This record gives sequence, C-alpha cells and structure tokens, in this order.
Amino acid sequence: METPIPFDSDAPLGDRRAIIRRNPEDASEIEMVEAAWGSNPRFSDGISYRFVRSEGQDFPANRCLIPASEFQLSVGDTRYRVTLDGGNHFYLAAIWEPAMGEWPLSYRVITVSANPEVAQYQERHGAIIHRRQVMQWLDAAVPVSNLLVTPPARTFVVEEIPFGKRGAVQQALAI
Repeated sequence: METPIPFDSDAPLGDRRAIIRRNPEDASEIEMVEAAWGSNPRFSDGISYRFVRSEGQDFPANRCLIPASEFQLSVGDTRYRVTLDGGNHFYLAAIWEPAMGEWPLSYRVITVSANPEVAQYQERHGAIIHRRQVMQWLDAAVPVSNLLVTPPARTFVVEEIPFGKRGAVQQALAI
C-alpha cells in the first residue's frame, strides 16, 4: 500500500490524487479515480487554475471530493499541518473536468474564507465536507450555501511541521 499523501496546497500543477465522484456513465455508482490537480491551461489563456471560489457559485455538475485527514500550508519557509479538532478525516469539496486533448481528467478545489485558526496564516482554505455530508455534496441534495461555509472557530488544530519531519502522517482513507 502506498503511503498516504496529505493535501498540499503548494503541490505542483498536475499532481495526481484520488477523487470520489458519481460515475458519469452510471450515476447510480460512486467511484474513486485518479485525477490531476488543476484545470487545462489550454482553455484559459495558458493559466491553470487549481482553486475556485465558492461565493456566487452553484456547482450543479461534476462535483467530487478529495479525501483527507489533514491539509498543509506554507508561510515563507515554515510549513503547517491543519487537522480537524478530534482528528477525524474529512473531504475537500471540488469539481472535476473531463480529459481534453493531452490534459487528463482533472479537478479544482473549492475554497471558502479561512476560519479563525487558518486565517492567521492565509485568507482561504478548501471547503470542508464532513463524512455525514458526502452524499449531500455529490447529489446536490441541499443548497450549496449549507455546505460550502467557513467552519466555526475551534474546528481546526494548526501545528508547525518541524523541518526534518515533513513526511506524511495522514492515515489511510476510504469512502
């Protein structure tokens, strides 16, 4: 089994991760597939977008989830690990795009304004989908405004990652 990799907002364009989505050929089936991070730069003036803001968006199609037990962020040369208080795993809300030309199946992470713990380091972070909300997100069963929200204070634990300890500590995850 491969070592799990924490979600790293500084990962390079095209970094591959497992995403969870409804099978586009059989919507009754949920599947886990590998996808590249970032949109196809060919269709956006050479720029690839890795994130999309949640504000004013409905995301009616191509919803997916990125399983995680932490995400990491950087401030200068200092790296931080962000986990849910209590250590539960979660999902990052995302949208997927089909493969086009030479660009593979890909995804972009949906962001919300940072909650108080993360706001000390950056303005935004991925929208958190809790395990109990998985089907609500994938099936568009509730309004987006109920799911893509800034988590309240004391949701996260942020800890500095010592320089020599930058390896993954993320647990193995499943649907």
